Amino acid sequence: MRLRQAQRPASARPRACRGVETYTINGYLKKMKVLAIIPSRYASSRFDGKPLALISGKPMIQRVYESAARAESITDIAVATDDVRIFDAVRNFGGKAMMTSPENRSGTDRVAQAAEKMGLDWDDILVNVQGDQPLIDPRAIDEVINPLKHGMENVKCEMSTLAFRIVNEEEITNPKDVKVTFDNSGFALYFSRSPIPHGRDKGLAFDVYKHLGVYAYTRRFLEKFRSLPEGRLERIEKLEQLRAIEYGHKIRVVISEYDSPEVDLPEDILRIQGLNLTP
Repeated sequence: MRLRQAQRPASARPRACRGVETYTINGYLKKMKVLAIIPSRYASSRFDGKPLALISGKPMIQRVYESAARAESITDIAVATDDVRIFDAVRNFGGKAMMTSPENRSGTDRVAQAAEKMGLDWDDILVNVQGDQPLIDPRAIDEVINPLKHGMENVKCEMSTLAFRIVNEEEITNPKDVKVTFDNSGFALYFSRSPIPHGRDKGLAFDVYKHLGVYAYTRRFLEKFRSLPEGRLERIEKLEQLRAIEYGHKIRVVISEYDSPEVDLPEDILRIQGLNLTP
């Protein structure tokens, strides 16, 4: 099967980020910031220096940054890193960067530390954008934010993420592509590296959804999440979003039509360069 690709926005330049947005939540006008934070580290067992790898002449972290900055809902954006080489690279292309502790356990902890350093309010929204998705579509970022901006009927939503209907059958069985199932209200039931759901009967046709590792949450929920102990399923699957489910929290899954392939290995660079890239 052929992987479906979204059309890229016409503008190649990130727009100027706004300061504060006003939204109507549960009948009340509320002002909040909506920030995209890109956690980025240099060391990697599979691809050392991955954020600075060139993709058609630009460092990967720059491509992620510029795409995220085009999202209409974003009021500000920054890279959170523990490496001065990444910090300098971001500043050199005119982006915002901040140094965070090398002791952070995960990208989520890095985002939380950045939010603390920036003095964000508890109701401000943070979007955790993965630094290895150079084709992230800004419209997908707007989609993942919507449940938090506008709320949901009878449900307080404080964490959301993205999924994409798989069109390349190889991704169903590839453990690096995480699959997700969700209930009739769109809340995650489970994330797994195994194919889920599993069709018992041959010839049964059904859709399978790939998790796209972009998250949105309020700062309040992010602090709650990072304080939770590691979950048993999280430890088995090596998927930290399972921690939220294991401790009884809901994750709203937004189905997006915009895929966002990841760069895991050096050979993925050529594959990404063969897809649609902005200049």
